Amino acid sequence: MIRTPLRPLARILDARRKGENPDAIERENIRLRHEEMRDRARRRAEGRLLVLAGLFLAGFAVIGGQMAVLAQSEPAEPRAGASGARILAQRADITDRRGRVLATNFDTYSLYAQPQQMIDPEGAAEQLAAIFPDLDRARLLRGFTGKRKFLWIRRTLSPEQKQAVHDIGEPGLLFGPREMRLYPNGQIAAHVLGGASFGDEGVSAAEIVGVAGIEKALDARLRDPARAHEPLALSLDLSVQAAMEKVLAGGMSIMNAKGAAGILMEADTGEIVAIASLPDFDPNQRPAPPAQGNPDDSPLFNRAVQGVYELGSTFKTFTIAQALERGQVEPDTMINTQSPMTWGKYRIRDFHNYGRELSVEKVLVKSSNVGTARIAVEIGAERQQAFLRTLGLLDPVPLEITEASGSQPLLPPKWSELSTMTISYGHGLAISPLHLAAAYATVVNGGRRVTPTLLRDPDRAPGPRVISETTSATMRDLLRRVVTDGTASLAEVPGYAVGGKTGTADKPKAGGGGYHEDRVIATFAGMFPAHDPRYVIVVTLDEPVETSGEEPRRTAGWTAVPVAAEIIRRTAPLLGLRPAIEQVGAAAIRRASN
Repeated sequence: MIRTPLRPLARILDARRKGENPDAIERENIRLRHEEMRDRARRRAEGRLLVLAGLFLAGFAVIGGQMAVLAQSEPAEPRAGASGARILAQRADITDRRGRVLATNFDTYSLYAQPQQMIDPEGAAEQLAAIFPDLDRARLLRGFTGKRKFLWIRRTLSPEQKQAVHDIGEPGLLFGPREMRLYPNGQIAAHVLGGASFGDEGVSAAEIVGVAGIEKALDARLRDPARAHEPLALSLDLSVQAAMEKVLAGGMSIMNAKGAAGILMEADTGEIVAIASLPDFDPNQRPAPPAQGNPDDSPLFNRAVQGVYELGSTFKTFTIAQALERGQVEPDTMINTQSPMTWGKYRIRDFHNYGRELSVEKVLVKSSNVGTARIAVEIGAERQQAFLRTLGLLDPVPLEITEASGSQPLLPPKWSELSTMTISYGHGLAISPLHLAAAYATVVNGGRRVTPTLLRDPDRAPGPRVISETTSATMRDLLRRVVTDGTASLAEVPGYAVGGKTGTADKPKAGGGGYHEDRVIATFAGMFPAHDPRYVIVVTLDEPVETSGEEPRRTAGWTAVPVAAEIIRRTAPLLGLRPAIEQVGAAAIRRASN
């Protein structure tokens, strides 16, 4: 079916020439499309009612005829009989927030054989092996010449493959109609959609069931016959998702990273506009799970949700927000940053020597571990733990995909004072990038708790309050300063005021025993526009190395931040955000004269 575009270029250009509002064209096309959908649904319902009425009439006729036959026949002992359950092949489509199809059903055919009806089994096996290189000719021949009366050959066929098999002319090769799940955008949003496979199968139908992602988590909703005509609308935006994946893949290549994850979320509602994990896969041909090795070596591994990492200095935002909320400090409060800070046999140091003291603002802008740890000591372990829990950082994220259940944060076995200090700057507590995105949204959106979701709901109610609006406003200003004056300067995007925080954490060794010296997890967590955040963005790179300079650079400011900035630069216009143009002052305006 060919759809009329919502914003036809010719009409848009004509409207602009006439000074009309091009958005009115889109609204009218949307209205017409909705009316068409309602009319189509009504006609479908009316047709079903007519068919149902016809079936009832036929059923009553059959029952009446059978009763007449039984009335004239001799009495006999009845025999019990049962028929197999009907296979439900219908499955609802999945769309993005604008109604664009992410997953749908496709009519196809299966191929099976009835060997007893075959004329030339050997020739059929040879030609099938030529059409389908993955089939073994010898195995097919054994099946065709054995005692089996039924043999599955292919669960699905393309139209070209069906025609090629038909041309063989073998009466023992038969086709069965069925539906298969189709993902028309290929690898885009693969980890969200997950994939589907066949459940109960018959000759003329096959049940489609979800095997991962939202296909599995909401399998009952998608298979509900009463809602098969009603698409499942996600919060994703297909255009934004595609742009993020493209930039993330480029950044992963340039930064020589092992993997990457990106999240773009509405700050107020928690609706995820785009979420990506690389490397990824094509759900139309979902690969088999790995039998050995690390889980994150597989493209099936969702780094944005399943990946649990120590995310470094991005945690300093939470420490300072809690201290501000408690009235413990103000942005200009001076903090002792004399390095190293000693706790027993442990030493806490800063990346640079910042002198004897810094203000709270500078502790965040310059990313001082020592200053943050001293603030955390005054907060205390119990209060720190309680605050992080209210942000949702200590429990799995309740996202609508099956993989979210594996996002259990890794907590210290004993939350000691040393744990309090290290957790304050992002070590000793491991969470997923999605945890981080939700917590940052809570901090910058006015202080209300955000729960991430993949489902579109324009009427979503705000969450409970975690911090005050005053504290949230102060944190927005501080995070903006990190970009203008601090470690995230490469995040600046002209026209879009970006705020955020970098985090570079040494990667722990797989078998335990400390951390790698040359492998890091680099993260940028940010927001835009900073004065009134509409969106939160998180970009995480696994083992990045930036090699354009004389020495390799691994910190987030050189790796994750430029990638996040490019994502914002490309997606902000797609999200409908207009760049803010700096106003020219009156002193710069001069009268021109002859």
